[in-house]
Amino acid sequence: MTGGGDCPGLNAVIRAVVRRAVRDHGDQVVGFLDGWQGLVESRWRDLDVTATRGLLPRGGTMLGTSRTTPGLLDDGLVRAKATYEELGLDAVIVIGGDGTLAAAHRFTLLGARVVGVPKTIDNDVAGTEHTFGFVTAVQIATDLIDRLHTTAESHDRVMVVEVMGRHTGHVAAHAGLAGGATVTLVPEQPFDIEQVCERLQRRHDRGRWASIVVVAEGARPAPGTLDVPEPRLDVWGRPVLMGAGSLVAAEIEARTGFETRVTVLGHVQRGGTPTAYDRVLCSRLGVAAVDAVHEGRLDHMVALRSDRIVAVPLAEVVGREKPLAEEVWEAANVFFS
Repeated sequence: MTGGGDCPGLNAVIRAVVRRAVRDHGDQVVGFLDGWQGLVESRWRDLDVTATRGLLPRGGTMLGTSRTTPGLLDDGLVRAKATYEELGLDAVIVIGGDGTLAAAHRFTLLGARVVGVPKTIDNDVAGTEHTFGFVTAVQIATDLIDRLHTTAESHDRVMVVEVMGRHTGHVAAHAGLAGGATVTLVPEQPFDIEQVCERLQRRHDRGRWASIVVVAEGARPAPGTLDVPEPRLDVWGRPVLMGAGSLVAAEIEARTGFETRVTVLGHVQRGGTPTAYDRVLCSRLGVAAVDAVHEGRLDHMVALRSDRIVAVPLAEVVGREKPLAEEVWEAANVFFS
């Protein structure tokens, strides 16, 4: 199953799981539709090599996905376990981020056998160096920042680019560094808008007005530096983000007088074909997930460490967040001036 937000590479993992399971182990594979909802409601389809041909470069997920977890449904895990037993499953390979994997770990407490595959463009799942989809998202953001440089220079504007990153700044920091941003703002480092404006003013004073400011959607001001209204909560209890890019752009223009425009990349970072790097990583993770099932490494997540795919206990992963590494932020700040 594939749970949570869509992500480049989901289909590549599905393809690799089916290829390894069917051809090398003689397994039968089924795919549950729309994430945990499919397992809870017993909605599934058979998967074989023919059904998964041509998936490697395709974005999205052929199985569909949703953000619904069993905890949000009445007796969700119990109903999922009933489907599990009715179909006589040997194991479930769950592809998703922290919420999906947390539900998978709880599912094992009911006696289900589960292997997780970490997925999120935010790269914030603990226990793995990279989640698939992250490199693709950074490449998409970098390509678009490159395009914004030329229009910023043509009009002597400040261009604010909002990228994904609710709690962590992996995408923002890497795209900002790769795209030659003047300033990058991430959730791990609360910002002072006055300092941001001073950096832009210094650049203007040196005769270079056009600037790129990359803002993670979850970036927040340091306490006492900027009044921001309390966000409302969505149905999952998460704060609804209030448009950090638009807030920053408005403040820059008001405080400096520089013409400022904002571009919100949004879901364009999730869509489309995965990069070559992510296609390879997804293929390795899918193969390793099937191997983990046959080797009895259940209630584990396959992960990338030092260019090796290893199995990590889900109990060591769920509920933990992987923030942007300090050394990455320090290196990036050399170029943010």
